[in-house]
Amino acid sequence: MQAVDVPAGFKATSIGGAFMALNGPLYARMQGDRLQLGFRVEARHTNPLNICHGGMLASFADMLLPCVAIYQAATERRFLPTISLQADYLAVAALGAWVQGEGEVLRTTRNMVFAQGMISADGVPAMRVSGIFKQGALIGDGNDGDPLQLRN
Repeated sequence: MQAVDVPAGFKATSIGGAFMALNGPLYARMQGDRLQLGFRVEARHTNPLNICHGGMLASFADMLLPCVAIYQAATERRFLPTISLQADYLAVAALGAWVQGEGEVLRTTRNMVFAQGMISADGVPAMRVSGIFKQGALIGDGNDGDPLQLRN
């Protein structure tokens, strides 16, 4: 897919290491103080029915919530490995659909982050997610609150 297929304000990001590099690209933008992530469903993301594979949506959700935590939580930037990820699939994301998610941090403790989010496909709610993430090792010095370089 070409960049022209991406809604205004989104820019390609490099997050999630080699796995997401193979399965992305993911795009990000700030809407006020809220981070939004998105991707365009390509043929390689689909199951035999030409709808986005649930595993791709789960992987997207597993990137969305920690990224939201980085931008929302007023804590040091840390690696946030997943402890638990809950997903409710609400609707399909067809081939060519724009999938977009946003979320919120519900609670941060010394050791964990609790977050939830909604993911839509072409504006229709497609997935509700919640997760618990361990507060892991610092990334760099822990002070990079804008790793995707989205804030001006």
